[in-house]
Amino acid sequence: MAGLRVLYVDDEPDIREVVELALGLDPSIRVRSCACGKDALAIAAEWRPDIIVCDVVMPVMDGPATLARLRRHPQTADTPFVFMTSRAQAREIEHFRSLGANGLIVKPFDPMTLADSVRSHLWPAALVALHPARPIASDRMPV
Repeated sequence: MAGLRVLYVDDEPDIREVVELALGLDPSIRVRSCACGKDALAIAAEWRPDIIVCDVVMPVMDGPATLARLRRHPQTADTPFVFMTSRAQAREIEHFRSLGANGLIVKPFDPMTLADSVRSHLWPAALVALHPARPIASDRMPV
């Protein structure tokens, strides 16, 4: 079974562990995690995840810088990218959208529903790829 490949990026080891355990509850998900944007770039190029979930605030290369670098490379330019953050004010959400994020998962998150939350950000991205001229309203990242 191929499964859904999820790359999780966060500098906090405890949160990485919780995310790995939560996503591991779903047998159709394979998860890899790393502690920084630099490692995320290398893993994404080699492993080709189906979706990347990334913390916003990290030292050296934060989430927005990681997203920008991923978007510059053909291998990862179209990979759905979701920020996971406690910063969910309307202004920040609009900023994340403008950077090209596909969605947002708010911390703290429910570990029992995390897999569904991650998966919910895949379908709209795939639909946009099929119909790029048709905007999709999504309640995933409200304005």
